Amino acid sequence: MQHPGRENICIDADPRRPTMATATHRTRITRALLRLRELILSGEFEAGERMSELPLVERLGVSRTPLRLALAELEHEGLLRGLAGGGYVVREFTMDDIRDAIGLRGVLEGTAARFAVERRAARRDLKTLRTLNDSIEELVHRADYESFERYVDLNERFHARLLRMARSPMLERALASIVSLPFAGPSAAFVISEAELPESREILVIAHRHHSNLIESIERGEGARAESLAREHAQLALTNLEIALRHREVLERMPGASLLALPQAGE
Repeated sequence: MQHPGRENICIDADPRRPTMATATHRTRITRALLRLRELILSGEFEAGERMSELPLVERLGVSRTPLRLALAELEHEGLLRGLAGGGYVVREFTMDDIRDAIGLRGVLEGTAARFAVERRAARRDLKTLRTLNDSIEELVHRADYESFERYVDLNERFHARLLRMARSPMLERALASIVSLPFAGPSAAFVISEAELPESREILVIAHRHHSNLIESIERGEGARAESLAREHAQLALTNLEIALRHREVLERMPGASLLALPQAGE
């Protein structure tokens, strides 16, 4: 029986399944989020710059609602800072901020490695880690940019698989909020320095060795060792950033560099 005034209401049989309109709306939010993050990390906006809605709407080609949701998400990630009177500005990051982020990433990835042991990682997952790491080994001694781009992809897949092996959505959400910050992720922010600086290329060899030992410790059921290795592994990101700081011309081309509060000469 149809009720008056409800002729145009459509009830989905499965409330968990998004309608086409909802899916389209989420796609617009995601597009705005990804583009904004890219613009911020590429240096299009300076630290402390206000994110004005109208120019962003025109630049991104989205309406205000998806834009506002994307801005709110970037504040949650830590790339933007909310203002008391409304609106957002681009955050600036100190070296202490970066050290804290990398340290927290190490804690979380260490926990993921321990969980993988405690929750009995599947053989197929360990085989995938080993296959990825064998492919990485073929790249770490090469100096061409294409090899380093390939390395970044394989390294991120290695870390993503390790996180999946922890079987903890809570841990995944916590780690996602950390690796979105400048210089905190496993590798993407450092590909330029690794491609150009011999000191950074040496770090890749060490990282590969960490991966091998980590796989071995998980296979042997050594949870504490796996956790310790993962924490140590995360610190390589900080070592690489410290190398880049000695080569400012390289640092300036790294994603997120414009957001870093650098010490002045003599400080």
